[in-house]
Amino acid sequence: MQADSDKTLRLLRTARGQIDGIIKMVEADRYCIDISTQLMATQSLLARVNADVLKAHLEHCVRTAMESGSPEEKNEKLAEVERVIDKLAR
Repeated sequence: MQADSDKTLRLLRTARGQIDGIIKMVEADRYCIDISTQLMATQSLLARVNADVLKAHLEHCVRTAMESGSPEEKNEKLAEVERVIDKLAR
């Protein structure tokens, strides 16, 4: 992975902690809006981590493929990016 591993792991561990907290909130039958607020915060954090990972992929893996001159490698990386964009658009 080309993204900053330390930063990525730190953010993922934070998200894991948030999810553990949300589970406790549900178990304690906390107010729905409070749970929803924490869910949205966790989703936002995960989206930010995903954006960092995808940017690093574009900057390294896709750029390397584009500079390689191999049509197969270029097409493969472009198809990967297209599939991710399709998933993000859902």
